[in-house]
Amino acid sequence: MNSQKKILIITYYWPPAGGPGVQRWLKFAKYLPEFGWEPVIYTPENPSYPLLDESLMKDVPENIEIIKTKIWEPYQLAEKLNKSNKKFKAGQFDVGKNQSWKSKLSIWVRGNFFIPDARVFWVKPSVKFLEQYLKENKIDVVVTSGPPHSLHLIGLHLKNKLPSLKWIADFRDPWTEISYYKHLKLTKSSDKKHRQLESDVFRNADITLATSYTDAENFRKNGANAVCITNGFDETDSNPQTLKPSNSQSQFTLSYIGVLEQLRNPETLWRALDNLIKTNSDFAENFTLKFAGRIDEKILNSIENSGLKNNILNLGYVSHDKAIGEMQSSDMLLITNFPNESSKGIIPGKIFEYLATGKQIISFGPDNADVAKILNETKAGKHFSYSDFESVKSFILEKFELWKNGTLLENTQNIEQFSRKNLTKKLAEILN
Repeated sequence: MNSQKKILIITYYWPPAGGPGVQRWLKFAKYLPEFGWEPVIYTPENPSYPLLDESLMKDVPENIEIIKTKIWEPYQLAEKLNKSNKKFKAGQFDVGKNQSWKSKLSIWVRGNFFIPDARVFWVKPSVKFLEQYLKENKIDVVVTSGPPHSLHLIGLHLKNKLPSLKWIADFRDPWTEISYYKHLKLTKSSDKKHRQLESDVFRNADITLATSYTDAENFRKNGANAVCITNGFDETDSNPQTLKPSNSQSQFTLSYIGVLEQLRNPETLWRALDNLIKTNSDFAENFTLKFAGRIDEKILNSIENSGLKNNILNLGYVSHDKAIGEMQSSDMLLITNFPNESSKGIIPGKIFEYLATGKQIISFGPDNADVAKILNETKAGKHFSYSDFESVKSFILEKFELWKNGTLLENTQNIEQFSRKNLTKKLAEILN
């Protein structure tokens, strides 16, 4: 066993924290030992998580070494001042007219006082502690995962002190390229400082990891040695069945699983479905539009006032396990992204769960999106822009005809590259 190399993973989020951010390094840590790497986790002792999910504890490897030190976060102060500050931790903001003066003030303080973020007070004590730890323990690679991007500053300082250290900076989300960066009300000098720190991380990390192809490309333009390793699905969470006709349902079902806001509302799709129902009685009789999750009231109202009103099944919010079941009892799955060009690098984590079911995926978003690349490679469905009315209609009709004839196949053949195990294998190859 001693031939295993050791990897120190510096992460703010670790179970019982919930949300997609936790799962990336939790799953890497789960599979790394199979590829010759023993993970050691460094995480805060008293973090303040916006979400908790106890069910993720089952994925924590049994004898894993976890080191914890205390963190001081000004959020604890901020939350006393104003309860809505809890939303910031999840990267959520009230924008524009919804902002109270307190909210404006705390955004300004957050962006300008705590650079890069409010976890910055953990940097100095962590560097001091880990410098000692690295001298006493043989660690082959150090990983920092952000956001919070202040964790990359721990890597940066350790690399300066121990130049032979191999350091990987993992960006689950971009830093200055993230959509809400421009809402942080930064002064010129704060903006400059954010960009300077980001650039220092890019230039000093041996490898910068991105979760999408576009992010990796942007990081390279800014001086990083960037590689893309996407997120994925864990085979142990779902059991994909390969290539069997999926017309076991009595209805041809198109499902949207998750939260749907107005900014990514695929009106073209609703129009296409409305048109098909009005012009094709066969389709009208056999079609169901299923929602599981939180759908914006205005979107729901407009669909309920259209020709689709008799074909809707709205289940409301369901648990994660039930959501997977609802995906599996569908024929087509819908995924949407923001229509603007700057969002083409967003790959929603949900797409990997969708892929694992083998169902046909219909996707909406900007042209040349990273999601389109994944759908082309896996032959798992098709990506459309928000104005593709005719082609959306014919795509759905084509799948409906196959379903009717009992020949709509499930396809999980070429999705293995996105399994967490294979993605960890890819990571291990980069580490060596």
